[in-house]
Amino acid sequence: MKKPKWLDRQWLRENLFCTDTPLGHAFDVAVIIAIAISIIIAFVESSPLLPPMVKLVLEVLEFVLTALFTVEYAARLYSAESRRAYALGGWGIIDLMAILPPYLSFFLPGARYMMLLRSIRFIRIFRIFRLFAFINEGQLLLRALGKSLHKISVYFMFVLILVICLGTLMFILESGQPESAFTDIGTSIYWAITTLSTVGYGDITPVTPVGRMLSAFIMLLGYTLIAVPGGIVTASFINETKDPVKDGRCPRCDAKVRKNDKFCSHCGEKL
Repeated sequence: MKKPKWLDRQWLRENLFCTDTPLGHAFDVAVIIAIAISIIIAFVESSPLLPPMVKLVLEVLEFVLTALFTVEYAARLYSAESRRAYALGGWGIIDLMAILPPYLSFFLPGARYMMLLRSIRFIRIFRIFRLFAFINEGQLLLRALGKSLHKISVYFMFVLILVICLGTLMFILESGQPESAFTDIGTSIYWAITTLSTVGYGDITPVTPVGRMLSAFIMLLGYTLIAVPGGIVTASFINETKDPVKDGRCPRCDAKVRKNDKFCSHCGEKL
């Protein structure tokens, strides 16, 4: 007996993982629309003023969409060239996270709203509509972030030590004062973080003149520190764009280029 086409792994792989075929492109567009509908349902369903009948209809619709996403994940896993690579890869994990929340809601009622993680799958829209320039820019940014990660880590440790010292100092200055909210070092460090980051909730404020002077200094210091991570990433980003052609490949998208090309034919990068 001839196997049905929809059970053929090669046919499924071509239409589930590729957008070159009309059916594959239409399927991906349909999945994006279904994800959008699912996210809208989650927003509407969270309203406490929703009539019970409408809420029931939305829950049924969400169950149907979850079933469809589950079938899609199973089909991708079945047809993948390497099932292990897909299941443990980035897209496989994202696809799995998109279908787990409704099932987890049987044990943790609030987990159903984690279905908003499905919005991550919207990244596929760049591949579906061939927005390669955006993909390449995203890859460029990720490489810049990766190269600057160790510098940002050192900076983060410096800021962490700084807020601990400033919070402790403020605790020494303010603790024991009448109506002071600096009751312990943990609360003081929390205040230092919100002040240094220029968030300033205002739930904790110093009452002594010296404490207020220190508070003003920390606020001004915060403005100078916030710009540092952005400068680190920007410098790495600029360095990434200046990389020369290596082994006949574009430094941005890694596509093959010819020796005398001035621009990459794939992403448009100046060589």
